[in-house]
Amino acid sequence: MVQGDAAPGARPGPLLRAWAVHAFTASGGVVALLAVLSAAREEFAASCLWMLLALFIDAIDGTLARKARVKELIPTFDGRTLDDLIDYLNYVVVPALFLVFADCVPHWGFAALPVLASAYGFSQVDAKTEDDFFLGFPSYWNVVAIYAWTLDVSHAWVVAWLIGLSIAVFVPLKYVYPSHMRFLFWTTNLSGGLWTLVMAAAIAFPDRLGHLRLVEISLVYPAYYAAISVWLGGMQRQWRRSARKG
Repeated sequence: MVQGDAAPGARPGPLLRAWAVHAFTASGGVVALLAVLSAAREEFAASCLWMLLALFIDAIDGTLARKARVKELIPTFDGRTLDDLIDYLNYVVVPALFLVFADCVPHWGFAALPVLASAYGFSQVDAKTEDDFFLGFPSYWNVVAIYAWTLDVSHAWVVAWLIGLSIAVFVPLKYVYPSHMRFLFWTTNLSGGLWTLVMAAAIAFPDRLGHLRLVEISLVYPAYYAAISVWLGGMQRQWRRSARKG
């Protein structure tokens, strides 16, 4: 099967590395399963840590794929489809289930809002724009779920978040795509890595680190992400208009 999918003349070493990258991406599906199982067992801290691990995998698998030349070496295997499948699990389905299991919503129906909105978002042809932005809220429901639980947010506020951000999926605001940024690349990505570590530490060691208020401090990064998205992205129709003028 591997050889049948491979490009003609592909050497075993590079081909193996290319398949290893695809396997790494697919491992996010296993992480999603573990996150759901943990939440179902009411091991919510563990579930949050699995969601953070899924974020880490997604943050680096694209870079690994480009370095391993997966498209060139395995042209018959669509890595983007695989990535979208895993992302929909980890960014939408898993956090929706987590919100229900962790009693962060008053009724499971509210958790269906991001599932439906993101089904639309993921299916859009221009979900990722030509100038490397996400179009519409990029379904960071895992981040929403983690904060809803770690900050013990009230049902009313969580429902407001879910309604507001579900609507934001349909609003053509461009959000930065960290791994494809042309400006502030290192600032954004290194800060994102630091955010992940801080959140993981705060969740894993609440007794030792709780007094540092790390979760509250970590809100600086989502605020930064939103600000630079408005600054660098803006509305998609404005970009199209300026492109036509150019």
